[in-house]
This record gives sequence, C-alpha cells and structure tokens, in this order.
Amino acid sequence: MITISQAVESVLNRKPFILDALNDNIINFSLLASFLKPDLERILQKEINNGAIVMAIRRFKVVNEIGLSKKIEEQVKDLGDILVRSNLVDYTFRNSDTLLRNQQKLLGIITYKKDFFYTVTQGVYETTFILSDRIKDEIPTIFEGEKLLSSSYGLSSITIKLSSGNTEQPGLYYYIFKKLAWNGINILEVVSTSNEVTILLKDQDIDKAFSVIKQFKSE
Repeated sequence: MITISQAVESVLNRKPFILDALNDNIINFSLLASFLKPDLERILQKEINNGAIVMAIRRFKVVNEIGLSKKIEEQVKDLGDILVRSNLVDYTFRNSDTLLRNQQKLLGIITYKKDFFYTVTQGVYETTFILSDRIKDEIPTIFEGEKLLSSSYGLSSITIKLSSGNTEQPGLYYYIFKKLAWNGINILEVVSTSNEVTILLKDQDIDKAFSVIKQFKSE
C-alpha cells in the first residue's frame, strides 16, 4: 500500500514550480499541505491530517535537495553561448490567404543581406515577424493589404544555447523566466528551437537581462 510520503513525492514531482519554491525556502509548509491534501486523499482514498502531510513534505525536501531542482541547476550551469542582437523590430499580422506570398517577397529581399536577423512565428490567427530594422521602411510596401495588429521598435534579443537534454527537463524555461521576472524585466516575445531560446526585449532592458542571465549561469 502506498504511504503518505510516497504520495507526496508522486504529487510534488509533477509540480516543478512548487519544488523550486520549496528549495528557495519561500513556501509555507502548512499552507502547502492544505493545498496538496485533496490530491493526496484522492490517491490514498482516505482522510489525512495536515501534520502528517507536513512531515512528509519536510522529508521530501531533504531528499529533493539532490533531486529535480538540482537537475535544473545543472542544466542552467551547462548553458552555452549567449548572443545579443540589437536594432530589431517586431510586426504581427493577421493571418490571411495572401500573407505567405508576401512573406516570400520579404525573403527575396533579405536573402542576400549580410548579418540580417529574421525569425517568424505563425499562430492560428496571427503571424509575428522579428527582423533587423534595416528594412522597416519597406515593410508597409511588402505587406500592403495585410492587417497589421501590432508593431514594436527599439528592440534587442538574447539567444541562449541550451544544453543537450533540455527538452526532457521540466521547469528549465520557468527557471530562466522567473529570474528575469523577479528582476523586473519584461519579455516581449519568446522564440525557441530544440536547443536554443531567443528572448525579445526592449533596448532599455537588454543590459540588465544579460547581467541576470550571466549571473545565474555562473551561480
């Protein structure tokens, strides 16, 4: 029969955000016990008192010091190159039958431009282009007839090379974004591939964001 400690471990291992708060010592064990109690009672099919849950959480925390949170920290320390780009712009258009054709026109213009930054993210209803600002004056002509939903100027980006196995690590992106958020840094866009993540920011936030990332990478 499963024990309370095993049930607590099972529930908490599915909640990396709570694990992070536990290891930062910023979470109240009694309140956490009350929060977990319905899930635990459903698993154990019996009533449990909060005191028993608190004891199980304390035991779990000791074990977890070398568990999931430490694995995230190891991934963060193993982050690769950090690349900063400036002079970027951001445009979001409503999806349409002609947008792809106009995107091809854009690609024809930028193909031979050296050191030109370009990335596109297509959603269900809209598509966002992040570009070097060298062709911002040409965008109205290239996308003539398209519905512009938003645009932003004076932007910079930070691209982080992620360690291998990052896609199997729950909570890695949360760890990075939490550190930035706690330092009052607003993220405008996030673009990712399997082993890279690019964060788009206002120019005034780029130095601070770079400093934060370098700091937690070396902690």
